Amino acid sequence: MEVYFDNSATTRVLPEVRAIMNEAMDLEYGNPSSLHQKGVNAEKYISASRETFAKLLKGKENEIIFTSGGTESNNLAIFGAARANRRAGRHLITTKIEHPCVKNPMKLLEEEGYEVTYLSVDQTGHISLEELAEALREDTILVSIMYVNNEIGAVEPIAEAARLIHEKSPNALFHVDAIQAFGKYRIYPARMGIDLMSLSGHKFHGPKGTGVLYVSKNAKISPLILGGGQQNGMRSGTENVPGIAGIGVAAEAAYANLEEKISHEMMLKDALIDEMEKLPDVQVNSSRGEAGAPHIVSVTFKGVRSEVLLHSLEDRGIYVSAGSACSSNKTGKAGRKAASDTLHAIGLSNELAGSTLRFSFSRDNTLEEVEYCAKCIGELLPVLRRYTAR
Repeated sequence: MEVYFDNSATTRVLPEVRAIMNEAMDLEYGNPSSLHQKGVNAEKYISASRETFAKLLKGKENEIIFTSGGTESNNLAIFGAARANRRAGRHLITTKIEHPCVKNPMKLLEEEGYEVTYLSVDQTGHISLEELAEALREDTILVSIMYVNNEIGAVEPIAEAARLIHEKSPNALFHVDAIQAFGKYRIYPARMGIDLMSLSGHKFHGPKGTGVLYVSKNAKISPLILGGGQQNGMRSGTENVPGIAGIGVAAEAAYANLEEKISHEMMLKDALIDEMEKLPDVQVNSSRGEAGAPHIVSVTFKGVRSEVLLHSLEDRGIYVSAGSACSSNKTGKAGRKAASDTLHAIGLSNELAGSTLRFSFSRDNTLEEVEYCAKCIGELLPVLRRYTAR
């Protein structure tokens, strides 16, 4: 049996996504900026996808910018907002559990003279609205808070945070990394007070190398990529027509029968948590219910290195993550893998963080797969712990 429980790292592309991408590559391969019919036909794919996102987000088509993925979307939002609004202030706010493609731009901006406040989180990974309120200032120009944490699935109070930000710091833009939230929640940025929002196609069964940045008509940001002026000058370069066509179809599919799919994933999540809580010296780091996303479960297996258990599960056809796929590229001293900032922020020691795995589901997973995974873990833990103790 093959069990893929690493859907927060990437998802399998849907057949209908592959079909429209092949169509765009094989038949309508013109440059969308060309004036002839081939160019016009190619541009129709972009218009259709832009219309899809505007409809799903209840926004305007000119508020949708297509990018190469979540990393570019987050970078464009953060650098674009900070540099376009620096005359109003140089104070930025984010959290201690952000993805590296938010955290590292913030660090670079600090080197450029901006001041960054990093909000702490509790043991479940949630920010304090009181701490946010205290951090907001007149010269705050940008706040960036992720909707769903990619490692433990904590769901942040986005709408409540937005109200605070716009009340206390009217010059501030509110950016939300919704990469793990899109396709799991109905998100309406304008209604929720979100000015900038990042999405990534391969997290909801679209193609890799595709993303979206929602930019409210009232938000002022500077482009990162200059050139021929495509996408109203906000992201120059010939558009990735097949990818844009694919991400639009994937987005539409993500919200078809949404409640049914989320209920299914939540059932899988609860089932896995139930099984993990039966095992000795095992700690679940993800919240049940609405405080946690339906598709992510973080579990610490005391006394077993995460890489060892990961590969032992792989030998049985089960694929999971140690932390997150992006954080697994980080190394510390002597080439050792650096412990997760998120797991540290919720209070885990280096040792416990290094014994943690992430399981993440999609609509394609089954209860039978969860039961098989739990059975394998139950068999492997005593053996691996005995081996580690030697």
